[in-house]
Amino acid sequence: MSIPNARRFKLTGPEGQSASLVAVLPKGTDIDAYVADASKRFDWKAWGEAQQKQFKIRVGQQKQKKAK
Repeated sequence: MSIPNARRFKLTGPEGQSASLVAVLPKGTDIDAYVADASKRFDWKAWGEAQQKQFKIRVGQQKQKKAK
């Protein structure tokens, strides 16, 4: 089940990263001003760290299955 009036906006970071923002805005809101303010306040450092943790590659010896 989804929220019927939720809108998705794409933010572009200072180093070329892109993130999506989902928001429900009231009628009559200046969308351009909202997106500009949200992109200023967006925490790109925390977002980058979360992306690194999400796609962490395991390095080292893997557990071996015992052959019968």
